[in-house]
Amino acid sequence: MAAKSAASSGVALRYAAALFELAQEQGMLDAVASDLDRLEAVLAESADLGRMLVSPLASREELVGAVGALAERAGFTKLVKNFLGVLARQRRMSLLAQVIARFRERLAEARGEATAEIVSAAPLAEAELERLRAAIARFAGKNVRLTTRIDPDLLAGLTVQVGSRMVDASLRRRLQQLETMMKGVG
Repeated sequence: MAAKSAASSGVALRYAAALFELAQEQGMLDAVASDLDRLEAVLAESADLGRMLVSPLASREELVGAVGALAERAGFTKLVKNFLGVLARQRRMSLLAQVIARFRERLAEARGEATAEIVSAAPLAEAELERLRAAIARFAGKNVRLTTRIDPDLLAGLTVQVGSRMVDASLRRRLQQLETMMKGVG
């Protein structure tokens, strides 16, 4: 299973690199990044669409048609429309989240930014996100782009990941530590 994951990660990296290089050549990095943000938002709102795009039961023609209609309706740039068409024709839509993540990493690197993923038990207020952004920027020594995700299983608190470093300040983690300590006492 790990080999398959590593292989798909490598394929996603190649697709992301191709998209990044084309966007850079055409001076469209910001436009492509904006399109990818909107695409993620659309897919987050429609679980049915997301399932259909990765379904092995959907024919290649259905995928290409669905992706084309989505891209047209959303008003994506021609580059993103064509890119999504290639992913659909090659039946690589299951790699889309990885491709977007790798594209963002390349973009952040090109801009001299760090990307931090914040996972919280509940949505964070804009002021809280700004304080986190400032603290992470001081830690990383560069501008920071935040991505956020909600995970109710954390119970309370949050986790922050910047590159390979992770800080887990969740209640779930603290309860696990307490449980471990109590097992050692008995």
